[in-house]
Amino acid sequence: MTETEARDEICRVGKSLFDRGYVHATAGNISVRLDEGFLITPTDACLGFLEPAQLARLDAQGQQTGGLPASKTIALHTAIYRAAARFDAQTRCVIHTHSTHCVALTLQPTGPELLPPITPYFVMKVGRVPHIPYHHPGDAAAAAIVAQTIADYAAQGSPVRAVMLARLGPNVWHDTPAAAMAVLEELEETARLWMLCQPRPTPLNEPQIEELRQAFGAQW
Repeated sequence: MTETEARDEICRVGKSLFDRGYVHATAGNISVRLDEGFLITPTDACLGFLEPAQLARLDAQGQQTGGLPASKTIALHTAIYRAAARFDAQTRCVIHTHSTHCVALTLQPTGPELLPPITPYFVMKVGRVPHIPYHHPGDAAAAAIVAQTIADYAAQGSPVRAVMLARLGPNVWHDTPAAAMAVLEELEETARLWMLCQPRPTPLNEPQIEELRQAFGAQW
């Protein structure tokens, strides 16, 4: 993907997320890792009305070289890229949203992971979603915790594609903006299903999850 293509795709995905209610107002951000640096949505930008030329461009050291001022979450995004690259060199896009059902789950008692494995597509397309304790937006401490969490899960044989920041929202990553958006959509839909079901659904059992590993390469 060229830089021009990446700019256009960030704007397309941002508008899609905004139009369908995955983000609102100026919440959320999208970045793409280039061969030499990064693109990221500007601070306080509405993802529904992005302009390709206005996207912030940063060099490989994180110094801004063009566009409007970068989102304050760039430190978290770059930490995710560095940590994920050790286990998946194809990680090229990070998306952060304030998706309603995901955030709502963190406003009630939550364990170390946001959701249990209640559907096969959640297991296959999203995987485990570690729950990161609350830090204020842009806090560098959160970036360090997320990077360590990515490393810890990979070391246990369960690499992750998403983390959930308590009271803020999910960060998801993949090789393209479209693929990252698909992870985000599946995560938010699973959170919605979990909240709709009373009583809570029984998670898939270990033999069922192992079947998904064998048949589809699920990483859980």
